[in-house]
Formats: sequence, C-alpha cells, structure tokens
Amino acid sequence: MLRPAWLLLACGLLALNTGNATDYPVDSDKWPDKYDHYFRKYSKRYFGPFFDWRWFKAQAIAESGLNEKAKSPVGAVGIMQILPSTFSDINLKNPHYLDLQSPRWNIAAGIYYDRALYKKFPEAPEQDKMLLALASYNAGYGRLLNVKKKLKDKLVWEKAKPFVPRETRGYVGRIKRLMNKP
Repeated sequence: MLRPAWLLLACGLLALNTGNATDYPVDSDKWPDKYDHYFRKYSKRYFGPFFDWRWFKAQAIAESGLNEKAKSPVGAVGIMQILPSTFSDINLKNPHYLDLQSPRWNIAAGIYYDRALYKKFPEAPEQDKMLLALASYNAGYGRLLNVKKKLKDKLVWEKAKPFVPRETRGYVGRIKRLMNKP
C-alpha cells in the first residue's frame, strides 16, 4: 500500500527540509555529481532523451540533500526518500530493482514513481505536469485529485498551489529554486 507523504505530514511524523531562498542551484559545485549518471539514465528511460534530468536531482536534494543513508522518522529511506512499502509496490512492476538502500535502485524507483504521477495529469499544460507530479510525490496524488475536483477546471500548478499543504508548496518551491525557475 502506498503511503503518501501528505498523510505522514498530517500525522506530524515527517519533517521536510524546505530550504530557503539561498539554496545553491542544482548544477552548482555545492552538490556532488556522484549520482548524476543515475539521474540521467533513469530520466532518459522514463521521460525520454530530451527531458531535463536535473529536475530529479533537485528533487533528491529537497528530499535528502543527496544523502544515500538518509532515513526519515517514518522509515522513508535513501536519496529519494522512498518508503519500503512504496518500493515494494514499484518493485512489482520492476523486479530488477534489487535494493531500496542502493542509490541506483532508489533513484530509479523515485523517477519511475515520478513518471507514474506525471502521467496522471494528461490534461495539464506541459509546463505544469512536472510541478503537479512533484506535488503529488510530496502530498499524495489523492490530494491533487481533490484539488482538481474543487477547482472544476484544468489543473495547473498556480491554481492548485493555494489548496495544497504549506509543506508541499515549500517543497515544490525549493525544487524550482534549485532549478533556477521562477
């Protein structure tokens, strides 16, 4: 069973590092390039060769600061902060993902999950799909679905933003800052 981050936040069990406006950009020397080949490889596999893989590195920075040993109080682990139960669900369709603790498979699973969420917003404008997927990764897809019902309109990030948790707004905002996106 998938346990969305919004549920963990609501229970007060998950503390997010939302950073601040002085975050270093994702491609600065501040952030190591140790895992970049995995971000490139799995971004290409799940999003195609022209998708900017740095979105996922920025997400990993927001999730764990690129710390492969990171573990949240509720048990989310690794660079992409994936719960073991979520990894098990992902692993059903990707049995070759061998170990949640491995940076390679943790990153692969996180990007795979991002793609699954991204595909849930086919009607959204292209520039909003990634932001909505990131918000879903953080707050849970059900939360974004409820926002869509409330808005009774095509879901775009700027319209959805006021209706998602503050932590999710901070999370998406930090990733945008890391990407140097306004």
